[in-house]
Amino acid sequence: MTLRPTLPDFSALLSNDHLMSLMSELDSYIVNHCPELHSIKDNDYVSCIADKLDDPSLLKTQLCPIQEIKSVDALLRLFNTLFAKQNVMVVRSTGEPEYFAATYNKPAQITFAHGFFASALHEISHWCIAGQARRQSNDFGYWYAPDGRNHVQQAAFERVEIKPQALECLFTLACQRSFSVSEDNLFADFETSDSRFALNVYEQALNYINNPNTIPRDAKVLLWALLLERQY
Repeated sequence: MTLRPTLPDFSALLSNDHLMSLMSELDSYIVNHCPELHSIKDNDYVSCIADKLDDPSLLKTQLCPIQEIKSVDALLRLFNTLFAKQNVMVVRSTGEPEYFAATYNKPAQITFAHGFFASALHEISHWCIAGQARRQSNDFGYWYAPDGRNHVQQAAFERVEIKPQALECLFTLACQRSFSVSEDNLFADFETSDSRFALNVYEQALNYINNPNTIPRDAKVLLWALLLERQY
């Protein structure tokens, strides 16, 4: 019998020591590469950008549907403010998530599933990983097979999901929420109990923390803003 790998403790990734070290590295990056954003910190993050977020502390809430809606509103306002110059917006979807590349008269749209906060962070993570070239194609030009993938398809899916879900993990923890990996294959017709996917995501997230220079540029910006809010 194959034993399922022990699930890693994602909640421990942003311990105080990790948090302080990571924030120092991200702060240095913002100073050197995004000085216009660093003024957010100098002028008090809450008063400078919260006027566009209503109440950034709502990012922490996950207690009821109304609070969830407000949390999503705050996240969307934060993202759409930070990346306003990149011709992209995050918008709710009533259906499944999809990315629409920009057109001559319309910004790119990152849509996320059914208005869920976790889905928004997941799709934003894919945008951060995609880079400028892939952002020119709908769904970033990625291959995707729906739930019910076979063993080979699932292995391919997990390979391309490790880095996005590692970023999603850091974003989620920065919002002081719990994180769980998603293998997104509930109807698999093969044994999945020996999957190392959760451990791979954990190791990638830890690698990002220990080597912040490897975090994609836009992910650095969003993670910095989310962590900055925790200082108030």
